[in-house]
Amino acid sequence: MTFKFIEIENQGAVRRIWLNRPEKRNAQSQELLQELDDAFVAADRDPEIRAVILAGRGAHFSAGHDLDQAPRFVAGSIEDHYDYEARFYIEYCLRIWDLRKPVIAQVQGAAVAGGFMIANVCDLIIAAEDAYFADPVVQTMASAATEILSHPYTMGLRRAKQFLYLGEKMGAEEAYRIGMVNRVVPTEALADEAMAMAQRISMGSPFAMQLLKRSLNRSADMQGFRNAVQAHFDTHMFGHTTEGFRALIADGMKTALAKNKSVA
Repeated sequence: MTFKFIEIENQGAVRRIWLNRPEKRNAQSQELLQELDDAFVAADRDPEIRAVILAGRGAHFSAGHDLDQAPRFVAGSIEDHYDYEARFYIEYCLRIWDLRKPVIAQVQGAAVAGGFMIANVCDLIIAAEDAYFADPVVQTMASAATEILSHPYTMGLRRAKQFLYLGEKMGAEEAYRIGMVNRVVPTEALADEAMAMAQRISMGSPFAMQLLKRSLNRSADMQGFRNAVQAHFDTHMFGHTTEGFRALIADGMKTALAKNKSVA
């Protein structure tokens, strides 16, 4: 497969998928997300691949959704907007969550909004010392968090409320302290450490690993994860019909873009 906005790297039974828009802080355009989904589907189907790493080229993992493209899909009907976000955000993210093979997020710099969202649906997160996480959507976009509300499951309810209400940044060490991040490593060692972790995982029985991941994810589902995520998505989309959100769009999103860049 030929890609424009991502890169594929294979080392033995490990495939690393690189977001490759470093000049845009790996902002997630529609085209990048389509390629990313295609790459994950291909990795899932490849019998030679036993573990996947999701990484970002340049100084940042991902600054989130490409807000420069927002007028493309928010100017139309709410029905079209709903279909767009259902496909490119919640469906694509849940495909990463459900991938039969373990997925490691390799995070440096910013993992903001949509960047935080795709990292948080991976099985493991290994972060560089300079990594930070943020979901400032309620403050910057007049919307109820990102499309996937995994936060209470990965950081606990009360910490998630603080994180979201304030739209604050969380550094790598704090993310590790609360259990959202598995390891924090020197920035210059990040790629090697992520690969070493993935190679260790790939040594396990592929089918046993698949069954284990299924059981672990089902334990989250028994706690309501999937129903909660689906319910939040509808709530998030309802927020796009409000006067506050529409006023922001009418302003050409200049204010939101400025706020978002101050976080990312």
